[in-house]
Amino acid sequence: MNTNRITALVLPLCLATSMWAQPRTVQSLNLGWEFARDSLFTNAHQVDVPHDFQIEQPWVAPSADERGDNTDVAANIKSRLSARGFKEMGAGWYKKNVRIEECKNLKIEDLKNNRRLLLDFEGIMYVGDVWLNGVHIGGTDYGYVGFEIDVTKLWRYDEDNEIIVKAHTMTEKNSRWYTGGGLFRNVSLIDTPADLYFERHPLYITTRDNKYVNIAADFTNRTKNRQTVMKVNIYDPQGKLVTEQTAKRGGNPQTRTLTIQAPEMEIPNAQLWDTEHPALYKVVCQLLYADGTVADEVSEQFGIRTIEYGPDFGLKLNGKKVLLKGYANHHTLGALGAAAYPRAIEKRLQLMKQFGINHIRTSHNPYSRDFIRLCDKYGILVVDELYDKWTQQHTGGRVPFMNHWAQDVTEWIKRDRNSPSVIMWSLGNELQQDPNLPFNDFGVTCYQMMRPVVNRYDSTRKVTVAMHPRYRNWETDSLPCDLAMHTDIQAYNYRYMYFPGDGRRFPWMTFYQSEASTNKMGPNWFEMDLNKVIGLAYWGAIDYLGESQGWPAKGWAQGVFDIALEPKPKAYFMKSYLTDTPMVHIAIIEDTDADIEWNGIQTGNDIQSENWNRIAGTKVNLFTYTNGDEVELLLNGKSLGKQANSTDAEKRNRILWKAIPYQAGKLEAVAYKNGKVIARHAIETTGKAVKLQAIPDNTNWQADGEDLQHVRIIAVDSRGRRVPDASNELQFEVEGDARIVAVTNGDIESDELNVTNHRRLWHGSAMVILRAGSQPSKVTLKTTSDNFKTVVNKFETK
Repeated sequence: MNTNRITALVLPLCLATSMWAQPRTVQSLNLGWEFARDSLFTNAHQVDVPHDFQIEQPWVAPSADERGDNTDVAANIKSRLSARGFKEMGAGWYKKNVRIEECKNLKIEDLKNNRRLLLDFEGIMYVGDVWLNGVHIGGTDYGYVGFEIDVTKLWRYDEDNEIIVKAHTMTEKNSRWYTGGGLFRNVSLIDTPADLYFERHPLYITTRDNKYVNIAADFTNRTKNRQTVMKVNIYDPQGKLVTEQTAKRGGNPQTRTLTIQAPEMEIPNAQLWDTEHPALYKVVCQLLYADGTVADEVSEQFGIRTIEYGPDFGLKLNGKKVLLKGYANHHTLGALGAAAYPRAIEKRLQLMKQFGINHIRTSHNPYSRDFIRLCDKYGILVVDELYDKWTQQHTGGRVPFMNHWAQDVTEWIKRDRNSPSVIMWSLGNELQQDPNLPFNDFGVTCYQMMRPVVNRYDSTRKVTVAMHPRYRNWETDSLPCDLAMHTDIQAYNYRYMYFPGDGRRFPWMTFYQSEASTNKMGPNWFEMDLNKVIGLAYWGAIDYLGESQGWPAKGWAQGVFDIALEPKPKAYFMKSYLTDTPMVHIAIIEDTDADIEWNGIQTGNDIQSENWNRIAGTKVNLFTYTNGDEVELLLNGKSLGKQANSTDAEKRNRILWKAIPYQAGKLEAVAYKNGKVIARHAIETTGKAVKLQAIPDNTNWQADGEDLQHVRIIAVDSRGRRVPDASNELQFEVEGDARIVAVTNGDIESDELNVTNHRRLWHGSAMVILRAGSQPSKVTLKTTSDNFKTVVNKFETK
């Protein structure tokens, strides 16, 4: 590719006649980067951010002599690249030219002397470096947290400015999961006045008694006037101004960066934020010059709510008991890899809410800021986690952990502290320190160093660490580890069975099952004292790349949703007790896979299906998942009997039916409560697949260069029923201002790549994901196959 043909992005920086009287502007730099695998940009091609260069790479199968590394029981290394998604490690290089032209009636010298320019990176995976005009200006040693670089002195006004970014995945052992690689989150250019401006993540918004709001802001004043004035406006969820206030602060000649505190504001009859009604207020803060003109302005959404924790009730939200019904997954988004698309995140949140989920633990690193904002919007309760293990190996791998944790904590807390969805901070996961060390001192000491820094920037939330094993000594299995004596919340991965005993010995403890096994799904919910515990997060509820139990699986396959977001039958078991929706669902047991062990935990799941296309004369075992009192099973209208739902934790809500004879036709489950039918579910024998159906998911597709359209393709018979054994190859073609960014079908063992234009059906289904361009456009998607008539979908981006 001829890289000279890439033109510079020209930004119209001046929006007012007086540049230095203009508040900040934020310009997205997401679109139009050159990408190559080397610093010379050989064979470069154009990409848009968010971007994951690893997902485009070929799979690397393990060689015949590769063996697992059993010296680290927590690493889950079955072969060299099994943890990292069977993608090779290495660097990716990004380049972009940006120009800010001279504005009318404003000279270049005015721009230089009166504006402040910042490059903002929300994350570079896994470690990153940045150059501007050939000068190395900064980077990140832990790519999950963002950073900004002041480029005011190096910027060339009215000329091209070359930005180069190197992203490196580090070595195979520097992460226990698939991280992806590259500019996987937003990049922006920010300009502010040079003499009076808000600092990075400046606002600290707290609420009291569900009606009072306190707002503090960090700012810098370099004007001659040492008194600073801040105007504060608060708008309700409907956009109406509900209160305004003015704050003043005098300056200190030795300190230019200060914090200004607005007087406490009361919001009568406040609309409270909760999981069912996530009401969001908006605050707009302005710094004013002495003549009353606005120097700088920032805004933030927040929610008015209270959270309480206690050993007798677990968690209360706005004074009402709430249970965390959640899951814990890595940050990646299936076929999209690590690229943090807001629409892909939103699709997951919408799906999980349908199945009763109200909580996500960000395992084991901060997710994108867009993710947190969407949790605010949808009423998802977040346990916000910063790290996996507190070592150089597991926190970037480039510099010692102790060299960057304080900076990471500061950025992380200040970024997310105003989000009502964030209800707890978690500093780490499964530290697994050597039990021979006295009192596991490393974990306690590090926690005691980090906790005051957390409280410096937010004192409104509890702080924890997810622990596994929870005990001090592997052999005696007696007392909890010493770290559990120091954390605000006792977060145990999997070891919920110790909650009662630890609670009796230490009555001040409050328990959270920070990871729960899908293998023990059901018992690990029902066996807890739900009146006292905070709740749980199911580990790996959605299949993901990396942490493979062995090739050809490209990742974790023990979830209850596949990697293409199709619910497996067991997802309905989860729904049966996480929601009050009357339901029943049939799950055919195809194979038992419950003997997979990771770190002392049974992680395997039975392989289940809803496939009623079988060989004549065979018999099957199956579950009916229900929250009814009893279930009746009917085969072609003939009753096969009724079974009552059990009250035993091991069997509750899942009724086992053995040796059910296969007969072509319809198998139906009917659930009863108090003798009345409350739900039905049927599976049927289908005919031959005769056509394809394409089902899009986005009716409001935006032409912003980033919005996604997920289109699911299914093969159906003459009666429109999905044919589960269809496996035809599909080809995709797009016309208009949009492009294919990923294809998938849910089969985590498939050797097909995700960034291409074709995919086989798996269980009768596949998905193609389109990314909108930046211009409103008519878009056509054609799906072809040798066996079916071409399907044409017509869209319009807005």
